[in-house]
Parts: sequence; C-alpha cells; structure tokens
Amino acid sequence: MIEVLAKLGRGPVFLAGEVLECVITFTNPLSASSTSASSEMLAWASAQIHCQFHASENRVALPPSDGSKHDVQAENETVFVPNRGERGQCILSTPPKILFCDLRLDPGESKSYSYCETLPIDGPPSFRGQSVKYVYKLTIGCQRVNSPIKLLRVPFRVLVLHGLKDYQSSQDEAVAPSNPFLEEEEGLKKDSHLADLATELLMVATSRRSLHLYNISNTRGKVGTFCIFKTVYKIGEDVIGTFNFSEGEIPCLQFSVSLQTEESIQEEFQRRRGQPGSFSTHARHQEACLHTAQSSFSLPIPLSSTPGFTTNIVSLKWRLHFEFVTSGESAGTCLVRGSQSEAITWTGVEQIEVDTFSWDLPIKVLPTNPILASYVSQFSSTNSITI
Repeated sequence: MIEVLAKLGRGPVFLAGEVLECVITFTNPLSASSTSASSEMLAWASAQIHCQFHASENRVALPPSDGSKHDVQAENETVFVPNRGERGQCILSTPPKILFCDLRLDPGESKSYSYCETLPIDGPPSFRGQSVKYVYKLTIGCQRVNSPIKLLRVPFRVLVLHGLKDYQSSQDEAVAPSNPFLEEEEGLKKDSHLADLATELLMVATSRRSLHLYNISNTRGKVGTFCIFKTVYKIGEDVIGTFNFSEGEIPCLQFSVSLQTEESIQEEFQRRRGQPGSFSTHARHQEACLHTAQSSFSLPIPLSSTPGFTTNIVSLKWRLHFEFVTSGESAGTCLVRGSQSEAITWTGVEQIEVDTFSWDLPIKVLPTNPILASYVSQFSSTNSITI
C-alpha cells in the first residue's frame, strides 16, 4: 500500500499565466517494525493539467466530438489519459510531465516530487453556470506493474484578467533595476512579476471614481435620482449606490436592487433561435421608502463568483437590476400635512394604485488577488489517494 498526497503550496486559486506548483509525496505507511512490512514498488508517475468543458444539452448545441472516450482501461495499458472518466470535453491541457520511473519505497519511507507548470494565459476562467461549466484539474497518474493506472485529481480555480498579456508585454520592454545582492529563482521572479502587474492593472481599473447620476422616471414624471461613483469592481468589493427621492414628482413606495449575472450562449451555439440568457442573483437589497428623502444600499460581490468573461461559446455579464413600485395617485395623497395645529397620527392607506417598472445598469466585475480568493474557495489545497 502506498499513500499519495498532493499539496498546492499557495492555495487552490491562480491567475491565468501564473506558475502552479504542487508537491506530491509518496509514502509507504507501514512501520519498519511490522512483521508484514515489505518494500513497495511503483512503475511510474506523471502529472498534467487539463480543463474540462461541459454544456447543458437543453441549452447548448455543440458539434459532435471526434475524440474517443477512455472510460475503461485494461490492466496492462500504460497510456496516461488524465481526463479518463470525466464528463464533457477536454478543451485545454498542458504537456504531461514524468515525475519518476521505478520508485521503490521501504517501510516508513517517503519521497516528494515538485511539479511546476505555467497556466495558459489564453484559457477560459473556472466557471460553473447554468448552461456551461469550465473546470480545471491537476491529474496525477501512477501505476504498479501489471495493474491499472490510478488517478489523483486536484481541482483548482483559475481567474482570467483580460488585458494582462498585452499589459505584461508593454511592461517587459522597460528594464527594471535589479538588486545584485538578492538571489531569486527565475520561476519565482517571473511569477511574482506577473502578480505585481495584475495587482497594478486591477488597481488602475477599479480605483477610478467619477460621479454617475441617473434620473429615475416613469411615464408620469420624475421619481428621483440615483448616484454611483464607479462601475468597475473587483470580486470581493461592495457595490454602493444612493437614491434621492426628495426632488421626485411621483412618490416611490418601494425599491429593490439586485446584483445579477447574465449567462448568454453565443448565437451559433444556441439550441433555439432567440434563446434568452440565464440570470443568477448574488445579492439583493429591498426597502420600503415612502416619505424617505434619501436612501442607499451596499451589495457585496462574492469572492466565490466568476468575473465577467467571453468565450466562443458563452459570455458572462454583470448588472444591477432595479425594480421600483410607485404610487399611481397624486403625491398629495401620500404626504403628511405639516400645517396641522395639533399632533396627529398618520396611518397608511389600506389600498393604493401602484405602478411598477424596472431598469438595468451594466457594471464590470474583474478578478482579485488569487490569495484572497483562496480563503473562500470550496477546493482543498491537499488531496490524497491510497493505491
């Protein structure tokens, strides 16, 4: 028996273009003092990164795949197929790397191997939508002599920052001064440089603030104004906006704001012509606002959510969805008269005519620091099997 343990040192979330490093440890768990202790042998072990694509047959029309399925393996077969038995299609994979050949482990002995691979910068992000899924995994395959191949899969999340590739090229032209007293490995230096560029690019894109004012009105007149200071955010940030109903001609009884994503299938892959997109709500604020002059809301963008992106099959866009309930009667019937000589108690009417309308404001959501996103990831940094 051999225990195989794979550990992602920095966490299970990465930016496309970063170097993924995984330490894989093979252990013979038997104690040397055990009477049944004996050496264990493995013929070989390899590792490879791949991205699986899965689409809903009810919503996505894909051309037939020519790839053959590898769900069953003969005992003497030694072909390493990392996506064997997986659902969907493998749309991206890195070259396989051999960890070792002919490994012998004495009782209680362990040996560790480091696997490093640069994630493709032009791949899709990790995404689990209603119509489409993109799932990244590091698969480690190992085999005993005359035995089937055993696979250890390590799922992880990939964030894609669009424009990073071009931004990186322009920054590489400027040669930064180096410190001759510091020794740094080339891979770590490149990875750190990429993370710094991504942080700088995100800061430039999301720190710009300018006042955006929108008039809220229906067919009968002005309801109020809406103010927001930026429309570009990172996952993990809060979307903050304010309302001013003091200048409105039409009383607003209630409003709601929803933070939503729209998942749309590209026209050539739609199962039905004119197929509508799928909406998901990530946060919502609702408030009764009669007699309210000003109000505000704060909607957090979940760290576990996927930033906006577009591929040849699907696109994901973010928006704020507003719904307003206004009075269908004149403003005077909903106001408390201030000229009363005595204190009075105002009681809301039991029935009132209302009008409803909605409005959508597109916003842009970008990735964040992958280390920050690792804190809420559903994936574990450590995975293991016993063979």
